[in-house]
Amino acid sequence: MNIQRSGAQPSIQGATKNFTGVVRVDPLFKANGPARAVSASVTFEAGARTAWHSHPLGQSLIVTAGSGWVQRWGGPIEEITAGDVVWIEPGEKHWHGATMTSSLTHIEIQEQWIGKTVEWSESVSEEQYQGAERVRLVG
Repeated sequence: MNIQRSGAQPSIQGATKNFTGVVRVDPLFKANGPARAVSASVTFEAGARTAWHSHPLGQSLIVTAGSGWVQRWGGPIEEITAGDVVWIEPGEKHWHGATMTSSLTHIEIQEQWIGKTVEWSESVSEEQYQGAERVRLVG
């Protein structure tokens, strides 16, 4: 048994090559073999989001505060709020982040495959992101 005390691991700033805006990543746990699962709590300030990316074994997001958006490649933009749980299929290209006016915090859980949990792609353009705001206002 191992108890990871709150605050024992330092927060890190989301890398600018993988995120747009202010993003804080608080590691929760690492995979302890033979387990493969890793987890972090991620907070996006208003307007912040991930780049397009995928996960070899999928990803679960548990929204704990605020509201945001998630979109799979070629799919509709979906609004997510506290209490929602999102399952992203293995290899599914997607992005997620805060709305333009609200922050978003979620817990992410994904498994490692050959030591890798994520494959990063291009940034979400302002046009793609602002499309989320238009959908929210119209829908």
